[in-house]
Order: sequence, then C-alpha cells, then structure tokens
Amino acid sequence: MRSISTRLAAWYALAATVTLACLFVVGYQLLESYLIHGLDLLNTAEFEQIRARLGPDYKTLSLDVVNQRIRTTTEYASVLFYFDVNIPKHSTVFYSANLRGRVIPDVPKKHRYDASVPGIGPLRVAEFLLPPFDVTIATSSAQVFKVMDGYVEVCTGLLIAMLAVSTVIGFGLSWLALRPVRLIRETASRIGSDNLSERIPIAGVRDEISELARLLNQMFNRLESSFKQVRRFAAEASHELKTPLSLVRLQAEKLLVDGRLSPADEDSVQMQLEELARLNQIIEELLFLSRAEARAITLQLKPQDPCRFLHTFGQDARVLAEHHGRVFVLVREGEGLAAFEAQRIRQVLLNLLANAVAASPRDGVITLRSTFGSGVWRVSVEDQGAGVPPSERERIFERFVRLGERSGDESGSGLGLAICRSIIELHRGRIWAEAAAGGQGLKVVFEIPATGLVPQGIAESIASAGGERVPSREGEPVPLSEETET
Repeated sequence: MRSISTRLAAWYALAATVTLACLFVVGYQLLESYLIHGLDLLNTAEFEQIRARLGPDYKTLSLDVVNQRIRTTTEYASVLFYFDVNIPKHSTVFYSANLRGRVIPDVPKKHRYDASVPGIGPLRVAEFLLPPFDVTIATSSAQVFKVMDGYVEVCTGLLIAMLAVSTVIGFGLSWLALRPVRLIRETASRIGSDNLSERIPIAGVRDEISELARLLNQMFNRLESSFKQVRRFAAEASHELKTPLSLVRLQAEKLLVDGRLSPADEDSVQMQLEELARLNQIIEELLFLSRAEARAITLQLKPQDPCRFLHTFGQDARVLAEHHGRVFVLVREGEGLAAFEAQRIRQVLLNLLANAVAASPRDGVITLRSTFGSGVWRVSVEDQGAGVPPSERERIFERFVRLGERSGDESGSGLGLAICRSIIELHRGRIWAEAAAGGQGLKVVFEIPATGLVPQGIAESIASAGGERVPSREGEPVPLSEETET
C-alpha cells in the first residue's frame, strides 16, 4: 500500500475491528461466567429445597423415608435437574430416573464443575454435603453453549460489518485529514524554476501540517533567492566577459594584421582566435539559457505551415550532410499548421543535425521526419550511430553533458541539447530521445502543438512556389501525402 490514505484507512479499520474483537472476547467470558453462575444458583436452590423437605431431624429418618421425601421433592424438578444422593463408601440413597443408569462424574476436591455424560450431554454439577449424605445435583448446560454459539455468530457478523464500515469511515477521515497534504503537493508540483514566487497557503491552525507548509515555504524562499543569484551571475558574468574577450580578440587580430609574427607565432595566435570564438559562443549559449529559464525571451509565435520552412532547411541540411560524407533524408507526412518561430526551430534542427552528423558513420543515413497527428507537430532526427544507453538519454539534455566525441576537430560545448530543450519548452512543446528504428542509432524527437490543417490557399501557394504540393479542390483540405528528399 503506497498511499498514505490507504494505510491510514487500513490502520483505522484494523484498530477499530481489533478493539471490538477484544471487547467481544471479554464479553464472551463475562456472559459465560454469568450463565454458569446462574446454573450454580439453580443447583443451590434445589439443594436448599431438598434439605428443607428432609427437615432438621433427617438423621433420625430411615433410608426409605429419606428416599421417599427426596423423590416427592424432585418429582417435578427432574425435568431440569439430575440427582444422586449417596452415603460415601456405602450405598446409594436416591438416584434420579432421568440419568438412565448413567453416573455423574466426580471430580475430586471440586464442588462445582463441568462434566459430560454420554447420552445426556454437558452438565453443570454441584456437590453438597449433608452428613452423612453426599448430594450431587446437575443441570444441563447445553442451552448455555447454544447461547454462547449464538453470541459468537452475532459477534462475527458484527466484526465483519465493523471492518467494512470502519474501512469506509477510515477512507473518509484520511481524505479529510490529508486534504492539506494534497494541497501542499499540488502547490509544490506547480512551483518550478519559472514560478518560484508561488507559495503554499498556510491554514490558521498551528499544527504539524501547517508547520510543514511553513518550512517548505521557507525552503522555496531560499531556492528562489539562490536561483535569482545564479541567473543574475550567469547573465552578468556572460555580459561582463564579452568586453575583455572582444579586446583580446582585437589585439590578436592586430598582431596578425601587422605581419610581424613568425609562422609558428601566427599559428598560435590563430588557435587563440579559434578558442576565443568558441568561448564567446559558450558565453552566448549560457546567456541564452539563463534568459530562457527566467522566461525573459519572448518568441514571435504565429500559426504557419512548416512545409516551406522544411523545404528550405532540407536543402541546407543536405549540403551539410554531403560535406561530411553523410546522406540526408527528409520525410514529410501529413499537413497542418503549427505556431513556431522559424529562426529558433532552425537553430534546434541545426543542432540536432550536427549531433547526428557527428554520431553517424561515413555514408550513414540521417533522417528528418515531420508528421502531424493527435494535435501535435512531431519532428524527429534519426541517425545510424552507436546510440545512447537508455539510462543516459535524459542526461544528454543537461548542461555540459557530452557522451561522445565529435568527428574532426569539433568538440561541442555540451550546451546544444540544453538549448534545444529550452527553445522547445518556450514553444510549449517537449523534446526527448529514444532508440532509432531497428535499435541502432539515436532518434531525438520534439513535439509542438498543432493548430489545424493547412487551408487550401496556403497549399496552392506552396505548390506554385516549389511545385511540391498538388492543389486541392476549393473548400477541401490538402490530403495526407509523403515526400522524401535525399
């Protein structure tokens, strides 16, 4: 049971049921003792009646007279009682006929005890001394056991009902008791790096849950302060580093222009310029990530058909892939509109394409697939490289994570996929990585909400511009098609 609510309900139902069961056990013992005590009182009352019938001078009476008086007294009582009057170690004075020749068991040193006689059943036996007679009176206890069996049946039914009712009540009480916890969970789940100013509402009652909410709010205050400091540092450091880097770059370029350096020194200065350019790019990327996390970047999102955009990008991507000895394939399936900023999506695709080129072997195929369906525009870039282990596919979108080396002299900053994720999230979409088709290579997929089918006018304008679409009849959407470019 992973749910606290379920555990609380189970504990409550178990505690209530066990408590009631204990009460029933105690009640069973008390009821049984009271009923047995009642039988003992009946036996005692019958003995007193026999003693009164015999009179105070019973010792002077003959055994026949004693027998006759006892028989007269017990004539009607034989329905409830069993009698055995004897003189120890001598003879029997009176023996009730309802015993049918059977003997009431004798338990040494006990005057009240339970016994069982075959053919008669359970008995409650009481022994009384009336010197020189030993009077044994027994009463059937079968009805007591029937009452106790009925008690057990009733208690069992009540326990089952108690378990069911207490479970329902337990769920209700746990739901009410954990309502503040659910509110804390819902609020905490909404608080992210983009809305750290939101806080958990605190009830007026000072209890453990309100103290927990107060501690969480204090933690969020510290997190918000830390995030602001980190973002401010990243933004200010990125901005302040630009000026000295520009001065260093200008001085290095001046040395090259003067022409006073030896060939070896010129190579060193040229390498410094390349590293400065790379460092400047990292600073720009860090500045972009910082602004994206702070939601300080506003995109110009407008619904548009990505066909023309992908056609243009495909031409550039094919040239880039062929330059590195790779094969580029563009597949488009379906028509629709999506709200995106072309420059940012181009940045994402170029980054994914560069990673795919670096990961793919020579003559490897890189596939860019665009589809519309389920209300989203889905784009995937698939390579034929070594792939990424499932445990590392989420980490590749973190900053400065590099799982492989690029081909050639390029060595990436490890910020590209982090920037891609930020851009896609700014488009209210999502991006992830998965295994490529056939289990070889890596496929990076991103989705952006779609806004509808391509209207007939846009389809005809695209067809007239690029010759890639067949105009539809007026009032009808362009049918689904598939196009492949290599």
